[in-house]
Parts: sequence; C-alpha cells; structure tokens
Amino acid sequence: MTLSTGIDIAYLVAAVTFILALRGLSSPRHARKGNIIGAIGMVIAVGVTFARPGLTHFGLIAIAMVIGAAIAVPAARLVKMTAIPQMVAMFNGVGGGAAALVSLSEFARYSHHHVAIYKIVEVLLGVIIGCISFAGSAISFAKLQEMMPTRPITYPAQQVVNGVIAAGILALAGLVLATNSTLTLVILLVVALVLGVAFTLPIGGADVPVLISLLNSFTGLAVAASGFVLHSTVLVVGGTLVGASGALLTQMMSKAMGRSITNIIFGAFGAVVTASGSMERSGGGSVKSGTPEDIGVLLAYSRKVAIVPGYGLAVAQAQHVARELADSLAKRGVDVFYAIHPVAGRMPGHMNVLLAEANVPYEQLKEMDIANMELPTTDVALVVGANDVVNPAARNTPGSPIYGMPILNVDAAANIVFLKRSMRPGFAGIDNELLYDPKTTMLFGDAKDMLTKLVAAVEAS
Repeated sequence: MTLSTGIDIAYLVAAVTFILALRGLSSPRHARKGNIIGAIGMVIAVGVTFARPGLTHFGLIAIAMVIGAAIAVPAARLVKMTAIPQMVAMFNGVGGGAAALVSLSEFARYSHHHVAIYKIVEVLLGVIIGCISFAGSAISFAKLQEMMPTRPITYPAQQVVNGVIAAGILALAGLVLATNSTLTLVILLVVALVLGVAFTLPIGGADVPVLISLLNSFTGLAVAASGFVLHSTVLVVGGTLVGASGALLTQMMSKAMGRSITNIIFGAFGAVVTASGSMERSGGGSVKSGTPEDIGVLLAYSRKVAIVPGYGLAVAQAQHVARELADSLAKRGVDVFYAIHPVAGRMPGHMNVLLAEANVPYEQLKEMDIANMELPTTDVALVVGANDVVNPAARNTPGSPIYGMPILNVDAAANIVFLKRSMRPGFAGIDNELLYDPKTTMLFGDAKDMLTKLVAAVEAS
C-alpha cells in the first residue's frame, strides 16, 4: 500500500468518526461518547496530515499547535457552564478566521497569470464566508459576555446599509476574478469583516444562540471551501458536516422559538420593551407573593412537582440546589421531573448539560412535548428563571411578539410558583400574563438563595 493510499484511508476513518460523533451528540445520554469519538478522529486527521508529501515548516506548525493548546485547554476546563455559548462563539469565530487566512495565503501563492477561475471562486468563498463568521462570532461573544449592549443595536436604513456592503463585496469579488489582485482580495476581506459586524448588531441577546448556530454553519462552509483550496478531502467532509448540522440546528432552534430565521436576523426582536413590570395589571389582576416557608409546605405535601428551569437558574448556578430540592421531595414520596424547553438556557441542550453537571438523573428530564402531557396532572409547577418560554401569550394572544412560539403549558398545573428576581420582563419585552394568574405565587429573590430556603422548608415540614 502506498503512502498516498494510507493517507486517504486514514482520512476516511477520520470522516467516519466525525459522522459518528455527530450521531452521539444528538442525545445527552451519548454526548460524552460522541465527543471522545470526534476527538479521536481529529487526532487521526491532524497526525496523518504531517505525513503528507510536500509539507514543510514542521517546527512552526508544532509551535502554533502548542500555543493553541495552551490557550484552549485552560479555557475549556475553567469556563463556567453559563459561559459555554460564549466559548462556542469564540472557537467558532477562530475556525472561520483560520479558513479565511488559509484561503488568502494560498491565493498569494498562485501564479496569477495561470490560475483557473474555479480556484479563485474557492478562495473567494473561503475568505468571504470565513470573515463574516469571524466578525459575527466576535460580536456574538461580546453580546453574550455583556461587553456591549445585549439588546438589538439599530439605526436608520440599517438593512439598506447592509445591502450596500453586500453589493460592494460582490463587486470586489468580480474585480478579483477579473484581475487576480491580492490587494483587492485583502480589501474584500476587510469589507467582509465589516458585514459580519453590521449584520450581527441588530440581533438581540436571546437570539444570539441562533445566530451562533448559523455562523457555525458558515464556518463549516468556509472550512469546506478552504479544503477545496488545499485539496484536502478531510477538510471538505468535516466542513460540510459542520455546515449541514449547523444549518439544521439553526432551523430547529428558530422553529422552537416560533419564528423564522429571517425574522431573527432582520427583525431586531426585543428592541422595544412594552412590559410595565408592575405588580398590578392594567386589565385587572395583581401579583401574589409568598414566602419560602409557605411554598416549602406546599411542595412537601404535593404528589407531583415539575421544576421548570430557565436562564435565571443557569446564571445563579443553582442547578445543584435544584437537585437537592428534588432529592428532598423524592424522599417524601413526591414524583419530581424537570420540564425542559428546547431553548431553555442559551443553547439547545445547554440546560440538559447544566443539570447533568449536578448529577440530575437523565430520566427526570422531560422534553417539552412529554412535559406538556404531564403538567395537567402536576400539583405544583416551580418555574426557576424562565419567562417567555412559559408565557401563555404565545398561545392566547394573536399579535403578541411571541405568538405561535411553542411553550411549556405551565398554566395547566394546579399551582404555579414563579421564582424570579423582579417583575422585569423576559427578552421579548412583554408582560408575562402567567404572573397574574390566580394560581401563581411569586417568590422574589436570587434563584440559588431561594431554592436553598425551599430545601430547608421542605425538610422542616
């Protein structure tokens, strides 16, 4: 067997492991195994690349790999679970930027008088898509990290300006095709970075995870394009898998939010706040608040309790205390389950991973469709830090910004306990009519602190 054949076989094995890794990542139960399989495939792909004929500068490559590992390993091990979306955005952006630089460097090496058009097109795709992904991911990171305003940043004629920038990119791409100019390609790279920033600014914080998924798809396409430039089959396969899976995830997330992808990207959703944040509702009804002791007794003498976690639980790092509460109730014979909305937290599966970190049994996690069948027979639904994903306006109020969004039917439970810091609205900026439901009791305070008090109250009952 020749060296070339051996390399091709190794790349094929790596590609198969990438596919198996994606399959494993489709389920929280097998996600860890999927990660390990994917890592093994990447080690194979990187290792075999060193055996490719014509590869030089091994020392520089090794130094770059060491520097990258020195940054990535501590970052991945020390990152808080609530900051996982930011880390995903950062790593995703680095991938897109790398693909753009690879395409640019390869273009600089071409003999500009004898280069095929399709090769220039491959370079252009790598540069344009990679730069948009890099710049967009950087802004996404800054929004999620609250280094800049999380609400949509808009200005007059914003979409017109974005359209002009996009038209400029197309014009520059045509000029590169006509002249084979490296300088023009560099200018194109800069303009693509500007577009990445411009089209990310009007997207609000709660929509950023959908944007990250879309940019992840862009990065995959950029990597696939750079694979064509480098004649690397494994890059083409890996990039295509990332591009396809990212596109599917984006579609699933937008469906779970009851909105179209175009509305998420161009709608500046969440820019206008209409909620009053008042304890009294203008159309009648008021908020009823309770104490941890009262609610602890209610929970302790229930038959079935649903815990509905949201981003507030994640921010407070309250997953461990939530599990303690569930364990205390289970000791009293209470049937406890967790109702998980597809976009609970900030990324699909984010809440599942957060609860798994607290050793919550996987069997207690109920996805939205199953949870909605359980809620009508539930004595108490304990909502911890969720808001829009339980707002009945999505079901009952045509014209509401969230109308049509699939929600957890928490209002079907016999009693509702809403744990919240304040009456501040969710991302949609509208009042949650569930707060004014006669069955709802508000428990104001930090999620971790209040859950700790509930554990004590249940054990004292």
